[in-house]
Amino acid sequence: MIDINLIRENPEEIKQKLAKKLYEVDFTDFLEKDKLRKSLRYENDSLKSERNKTSALVPQLKKEGKDATEIIENMKKLGDKIKENDDKIDEIEKELQYFLDCLPNLPADDLLPGGKENNKEIASWGEKPNFNFEPKNHVDLAESLGMIDYKRGAKLGGNGFWVYRHDGAKLEWALINYFIETHLKDGYEFVLLPHLLTRKCGYGAGQFPKFADDVYHLDADSENSTHFLLPTAETALVNMHSDEILEEEDLPIKYAGYTPCYRKEAGSYRAEERGMIRGHQFNKVEMVQYTKPEDSPKAFEELLNKASKLVEGLGLHYRISKLAAADCSHAMARTCDIEVWIPSMNDYKEVSSVSNANDYQARRNNTRYRNKETGKLEYVHTLNGSGLATSRILPAILEQYQQADGSVVVPEVLRKWVGKDIIKG
Repeated sequence: MIDINLIRENPEEIKQKLAKKLYEVDFTDFLEKDKLRKSLRYENDSLKSERNKTSALVPQLKKEGKDATEIIENMKKLGDKIKENDDKIDEIEKELQYFLDCLPNLPADDLLPGGKENNKEIASWGEKPNFNFEPKNHVDLAESLGMIDYKRGAKLGGNGFWVYRHDGAKLEWALINYFIETHLKDGYEFVLLPHLLTRKCGYGAGQFPKFADDVYHLDADSENSTHFLLPTAETALVNMHSDEILEEEDLPIKYAGYTPCYRKEAGSYRAEERGMIRGHQFNKVEMVQYTKPEDSPKAFEELLNKASKLVEGLGLHYRISKLAAADCSHAMARTCDIEVWIPSMNDYKEVSSVSNANDYQARRNNTRYRNKETGKLEYVHTLNGSGLATSRILPAILEQYQQADGSVVVPEVLRKWVGKDIIKG
């Protein structure tokens, strides 16, 4: 949530920053209602003061045997007016809060405006594989090796679901173990989270109310649903300390959480995105940090480097893209995507998004820390990064490590879990 004082002080500047995200906004009505709210509060303070003074006269008049009927009647009128103003204030505050709730985060100043067309490649690692044979796509490889059962996945869950089998299940589990083992070595606390979250978590992460229909709710009525299936562990992790006051010496807090992710919108069903490239359920290990505001740029670089090293450890060719303002998600001020090469698609696909929300999420879920120097309470910054998602890593491994005979070499870092060097049919 954007600090309302920023809008009050310089609405035009905030308007221009949001325009970089292709978000058009007019603050005229919002600011007028904000002024009316302030005026009504001032009026009520005056009315309450007058009522208190008047009410003090009633016992005295009765003691003196005088008629207090007129004063009591005036007090009732004052009470009615205060109630009327309170109702107006409550209505205005709901309207203002909803307006603020729907605003996206402000993009970082150095981001290019616009969408995907302005994303910029800032780094790459490794080389695209060259094959001296006709390579297969990951769907055909997975099926021929008995690793993924798409037919029975669709039978069980419908389109967008699959079943890991045999070496496919081992490889998937190996990836998760590799990620978690690395995070533990780097000092991250490993957590296993609930998969059902309260509506408050969706709000605190900045996903509700704007994108409430993008997740699986337990109730058909998404507006009144109390719980939903988490779309990413980030939604839970950034709410771990909601409504808490943290101590400065406890920052940064670093979490790594493993969960399946449930996405209502599977996205495109283009032929080249079949298989595991897009689905309604996939596994992911998520990294989240809580930091002091001045430390979040450094934390962002740490998360980006960690995610990159995980891909490098697998020996996969990838690139890093700095996203333009409008391609960053609603709640994020900055994002870099790590995109792995999928030969059959002749394209890169995102396997990790590393983002800094600044204080946007902390303002929504009220996560603060006490500044030791000033003694004041300040909002923390929250950052997240996939570390990593498996549903595109596994296809990249199959395609980049495939051999002429249809077998697939297992990346060295995974062999202790898979139990073999090469997966053969």
